[in-house]
Amino acid sequence: MDIRPAATLVLTRDTKQGIEVLLLQRTWEAVFMPGYFVFPGGAVDQSESAAREHALGRDDRQISRIMSLDEGGADFMLAAVRECFEEAGILVAFDSENQLVGADHPVHGDRQAVFRGELSLAELCQRHGLSVPLDRLAYLSHWTTPPGPPRRFDTRFFVTTAPEGQSASHDGVETIDYVWISPAEALADHRAGRRLIGLPTLRTLRVLSDFPDTEALMRFAHANSPEPLPEKPWPALKKGKPVMLEPGAPAYDEAAKLDPEGEGHVKAEIVPGEAIEVAARVIRLTAPNPGMMTGPGTNTYILGHDRFTVIDPGPDDPAHIQRILDITGGNIDQVVVTHTHRDHSPGATPLKQETGCTLIGLPAPEGPAQDTDFAPDQQPDDCSTIKTDAGLLKVIHTPGHASNHVCFLLTGEGMLFSGDHIMQGSTVVINPPDGDMKAYLESLYGLLAEQVSYIAPAHGFLMARPEAVIDYLITHRLAREHKVARALKQGSPGTLKDLTAAAYDDVPTALHGLAARSALAHLLKLEQDGRACQKSDLWHATPGN
Repeated sequence: MDIRPAATLVLTRDTKQGIEVLLLQRTWEAVFMPGYFVFPGGAVDQSESAAREHALGRDDRQISRIMSLDEGGADFMLAAVRECFEEAGILVAFDSENQLVGADHPVHGDRQAVFRGELSLAELCQRHGLSVPLDRLAYLSHWTTPPGPPRRFDTRFFVTTAPEGQSASHDGVETIDYVWISPAEALADHRAGRRLIGLPTLRTLRVLSDFPDTEALMRFAHANSPEPLPEKPWPALKKGKPVMLEPGAPAYDEAAKLDPEGEGHVKAEIVPGEAIEVAARVIRLTAPNPGMMTGPGTNTYILGHDRFTVIDPGPDDPAHIQRILDITGGNIDQVVVTHTHRDHSPGATPLKQETGCTLIGLPAPEGPAQDTDFAPDQQPDDCSTIKTDAGLLKVIHTPGHASNHVCFLLTGEGMLFSGDHIMQGSTVVINPPDGDMKAYLESLYGLLAEQVSYIAPAHGFLMARPEAVIDYLITHRLAREHKVARALKQGSPGTLKDLTAAAYDDVPTALHGLAARSALAHLLKLEQDGRACQKSDLWHATPGN
């Protein structure tokens, strides 16, 4: 699939309460991100470069250098200005008297012609004697749509102060609503499920919420260009043969971390039983239990040099247990478990029998999937620390996937051992009654406050840019919650089966039995939020929702 270049313009304005930003709601019929609130933006058009002769400020060479491009940086900025005019009706331009275009300028009569592609930005400027002040725009961030969606974009985000006097209006085709809103309020609406907001918009709103006014924001944005995203392929090995990993590939972040010189010696596959040093004094050893729910297998992490701490010893598999003993020489002080599902904790008992180590974790709740034999010697408190030979482990209680789930943060490395709370390439199962969707989302929000550099999941490779990973998971869950809430509103009262069919219409019918467990988790969260209620076997939308 081609990744199309695109540009987005963040419009800000000052109010007595602080900065506000303009968000547009995409139509529900859109192929990409239907119903989401976004900043104005879209694909870069081939005709964009013709408008360079009408641009003021830095030239393309200077702008491209700031954006880590060989050339064409100005075209992204010009596209952002054009798209903002098309979608929001606001044009960042100077008239022939070198004044910002106002609300009564005749250029607004040509908005629809630009929207329909009948008039390019260059032709618009030529017709009305306009100039585009690119020096009023600041480069804010760079995002590439991850694999999966029907369309992918390589998007550059810019920010500018909205021209005074012009009024916003949605185009009625691609966008169906608009709102001026503070970043903090938009983030609160997203968290409460009132607005659908995508990953890059979320991250941008968090950045904007740190500034008291537009002057401070623009001063920062002009002085601090964003760190470039990884774009070049990375060499690695797969089945003994050299391969090139594209950015976004599962093993990419790990290969780039472990092989910063790009020599190509890191494996792009997880081999059970093979010890991989993923950080100083941190070894990953994957159990031989691959499957649909476990991926390549459950990752055991072994921390230390002379004395060892084992995180998630995995299933009670004799060969896996022996490999742990071989690597540590049996010098294991403690075994800590993220939770007591049967692919994570059963190996703790034989390790204790062999070494006399201390078992640390929370007891198993009720349920057939639980390892009820796990008997912890210590139950860690949230935010407490555990001393290891590799550094301090911070305990972070993260219920959701399981009520007794705990993540561990190796503070010196900024490495989060996420268990099943965050997995690579798979959606975490939230299965009531022990699985709790509201608790899961709250736990994800809690992790955003931690100083994390890499996520070390129980299934998969290391993951970089943890904030983006976490925001993606939150957005994915809230998007599904929105579909469940809409299905409930339209079909209330409805059975779980009927609501699952409506809210999971993009999932094969054969999987609706499994999807129903997730749908139930969402309905229970909506019930906790006061947006749904259950009477007998029927679910009802509460008044006003």
